[in-house]
Amino acid sequence: MKQKAYDCALGCPVEATLDLIGGKWKGVLLYHLLPGTLRFSELRRRLSGITQRMLTRQLRELEEAGLIVRKVYAQVPPKVEYSLSKKGETLTPVIRALERWGEDHLAKSGAKFKKAAYGAPD
Repeated sequence: MKQKAYDCALGCPVEATLDLIGGKWKGVLLYHLLPGTLRFSELRRRLSGITQRMLTRQLRELEEAGLIVRKVYAQVPPKVEYSLSKKGETLTPVIRALERWGEDHLAKSGAKFKKAAYGAPD
């Protein structure tokens, strides 16, 4: 992965973190991988608004950043699984904090939300 140079003023560590996990899908992908390994098709089902192309792109970026591990099985049809790397697992408290903040925010705003039928990651 190409190293990015940061002008390390105040907030530089936050900028560096958001470069890795920022955007609409990366944090959600990491969230869904918290409990364990998922296949590409399982991730696609859980993120119903993402295109196949975008999912592939986001997974590649997370893999390049060393946050997830991609395992390809030599079989027909192809089977590809994704899981958090050791580095990715260090983001667990960050993702959990975002989850708790989001639940609190949604509850206070009166938004109606429910956990998905497959269950939220533990």
